[in-house]
Amino acid sequence: MSWNPALDPDCPTGDAVDAIDTVIVPRARDLGDFEVRRALPAPRRQMVGPFIFFDQMGPAEFLTGQGIDIRPHPHIGLATVTYLYKGRFHHRDSLGTDQWIEPGAVNLMTAGHGVTHSERVDGDMLGAPYALSGIQTWIALPEDKEDMPADFVHAPKDALPLMQGEGKQVRLILGHAWGERAPVETPSEMFYADAVLEPGAQIPLPDDHEDRGVYVVDGEVSVAGQVFEKQRMMVFRPGDRLSLRAGPQGARVLLLGGATLNGPRHIWWNFVASSRDRIDAAKEAWRAGDWAHGRFRLPPTDSDEFIPLPE
Repeated sequence: MSWNPALDPDCPTGDAVDAIDTVIVPRARDLGDFEVRRALPAPRRQMVGPFIFFDQMGPAEFLTGQGIDIRPHPHIGLATVTYLYKGRFHHRDSLGTDQWIEPGAVNLMTAGHGVTHSERVDGDMLGAPYALSGIQTWIALPEDKEDMPADFVHAPKDALPLMQGEGKQVRLILGHAWGERAPVETPSEMFYADAVLEPGAQIPLPDDHEDRGVYVVDGEVSVAGQVFEKQRMMVFRPGDRLSLRAGPQGARVLLLGGATLNGPRHIWWNFVASSRDRIDAAKEAWRAGDWAHGRFRLPPTDSDEFIPLPE
């Protein structure tokens, strides 16, 4: 669709430094075949709205025969979202889902009481070099949904609302913002959007969400009188009307946020929960390895191996 008039390019850009609550410089982590930069959780900020985990993957170049190869592992108390810019990989889970994750599509896996999944590159993908880059996020579940049944929902790129014009192209990945709503139902109120800005283009932050953050994927942006280069996350004070302006080379940013949860969350390995008891119970269930009758199952099409519980 053409640019939504609710995104007023003349929205105040803001010149108060204290409009920015937190600036996060992601920590680089080497995963062997590629590097990730982790913005959340951070020492001064565990979550932005319900978003509790935020990793930028790559960009990485894989040689022929190489690729992502993450064995089956468990999750509880969260929903995962992988949003790719380049490349693809194979998702299989204990629900029986068998889905290729591809650029621009939404794949929301809600763990709830427990789910197991793997992420691999296989088949024809190993027959040639390829590039991979994207963002992986976790959404912490509200307490009343921590024990919900696991679920997986896929929405192709073309199903997502696309707002464009005035030097910007914005794809709404999840939630609602700027008068639009993405098709995949979310466990709580949130927004998550991918914006590509031409040099000098502006985009206002949604003003109907309590928590709002921006991650600069590429280029640079100015906001609240400051300039931020790529691989920076800014978290803003609630209520302030602000816009981002792209730098002279343009920018690509992810905008995210939503309603805050009723308290912090405990994080251990791949588990997120409102109490340590929930995490301890999940540890014991994974350690027991009762795939036929226990809390966790292995993906039916990828059940020959799994990642053991860390010591």
